[in-house]
Amino acid sequence: MNARTEFQVIVGADGKPAFVVIPYAQFRALQSGLARGTVPNEVVNLAYEKGLSPMAAWREHQDLTQAEVASRIGITQAAYAQMERVKRPRKATLEKVAAAMALNVEQLRW
Repeated sequence: MNARTEFQVIVGADGKPAFVVIPYAQFRALQSGLARGTVPNEVVNLAYEKGLSPMAAWREHQDLTQAEVASRIGITQAAYAQMERVKRPRKATLEKVAAAMALNVEQLRW
């Protein structure tokens, strides 16, 4: 099988799987019970109660700073802050931010 796996199985002394190591973003999605492409109530509440953009609401939900997301994208914090304020971000922008936060583009478009 040539399918790419994004997890690692650690076998115990008995030869049976004992642990699975997965990327942190996938763990967070599993931990919060998210189905791929959904937006949790906490993110929606952050957006409406604080008047945040979907991008900013997701960033706060994931306990990330603007500087951390900017670093993942390869831009400055100031440039990322501008991205968060845009009413209708470009598709390319949404794709970069979604990848940096392990989201689908659709999760940033609401």
